[in-house]
Amino acid sequence: MKKQNDKRSSFSGKLGFVLSAAGASVGLGNIWRFPYMVSDWGGMTFLIPYVLFVILIGATGLIEEMALGRAAKGGPIKAFGKCTEVRTGNKRIGEVIGALPVIGSLALAIGYTVVVGWIFKYTYLAITGQLSDMGHDMDAIGGMFGSTATSYGNNLWLVIAVIVTAVIMAFGIAGGIERANKFMMPLLFVLFLGLGIYVFTLPGASDGYKYIFTINPKGLLDPRLWIYAFGQAFFSLSIAGNGTVIYGSYLSESENVVSSARNVAVFDTVAALLAAFVIIPGMAVGGAELSSGGPGLMFIYLVNVFNGMQGGKIVGIIFYICVLFAGMSSLVNLYEAPIATLEERLKFKRPVAVLSIAVVGCAVALVIQGIVSGWMDAVSIYICPLGAMLAAIMFFWVAGKDFAISAVNKGNNKPIGKWFMPLGKYVLVPLAFIALVAGAMLGGIG
Repeated sequence: MKKQNDKRSSFSGKLGFVLSAAGASVGLGNIWRFPYMVSDWGGMTFLIPYVLFVILIGATGLIEEMALGRAAKGGPIKAFGKCTEVRTGNKRIGEVIGALPVIGSLALAIGYTVVVGWIFKYTYLAITGQLSDMGHDMDAIGGMFGSTATSYGNNLWLVIAVIVTAVIMAFGIAGGIERANKFMMPLLFVLFLGLGIYVFTLPGASDGYKYIFTINPKGLLDPRLWIYAFGQAFFSLSIAGNGTVIYGSYLSESENVVSSARNVAVFDTVAALLAAFVIIPGMAVGGAELSSGGPGLMFIYLVNVFNGMQGGKIVGIIFYICVLFAGMSSLVNLYEAPIATLEERLKFKRPVAVLSIAVVGCAVALVIQGIVSGWMDAVSIYICPLGAMLAAIMFFWVAGKDFAISAVNKGNNKPIGKWFMPLGKYVLVPLAFIALVAGAMLGGIG
């Protein structure tokens, strides 16, 4: 494992970092929400504003959080403390504020653990043929998920999810997280691409593609479209003042954060598009309408569609393996911030920190299985956008221009453009505030 000058663990190189950061971004939102939003808002009508917001957030928020973590060589607590120290000479207030994104990361990880437990179960059911055996019996399909997503309904697979995550993380950054993502991310893209090619060959798929490439100019005038497109891009890129900051802290000063941020944004967008090109035409093949997203899409409606599809058993196996990789890569990232905090603040050895967080995460996740939807909504609507806003304020406003530009330009071939600071100060920060307010008013936007 590579070591930086301060003996902190680090990624072995740019590829490992980009794949790990992409793994953090490529999550369930890419699979169970993005295709639905594309379908609901009319194909390209949604994709145009979505891509614009991905470019904007990738060019500001992703760069900012990566650079902030690297400059501080620590997670949110240390990073926020660094910013207030630069401004006032006192790091204490920043450290206190930085605790919020860490708490948010742990809370979201706990909720995510429940969902990844579901995915482990459904991957097993797909491999063993139990999903395909249910055919088109919607009572059986719905009943299977209903019995899973209930209080204490999936204890075994939840525990397995925690154990697998803990084992990966116990091996450290290069030996565990990076190695796992170097395996999962390329395979995820290859498998999704293979699924997309196969679905393309099936009769009826063309209706799905036609819909994806449809544009409704009048729809672009709807303010709600732009709010939801922004929300999808904002949450998909995983800027929340925690995971990207901590991954950035493991990045060498010789690496270019601008190009790394661009690569992560591209990987995340491609993953979302691949999911859309599998699910929307797949629903068309099955003669089904993509009328809902979320768990219902992934664990109920798609099961029925796969069971009516030629080669559907194999398609289902590959699909749930892809979903499992997406969920695991995100879960590892979410747990890293609280684990690193125990290492930094309490001087825990890595295995002890991982075990401590794993025990807490598992215990709470077991208890909240029946209310996980409300739990995830509360965290994603309030804590995540607040964490992103606080990180942006600390970097662009509190630490100031000299610190920010220096942090970003380390390892860059050429200095960042003059657009970076104004865009971060006057566009990113207000947008993060809008994400918080709009999410609270609309019951979530991403």
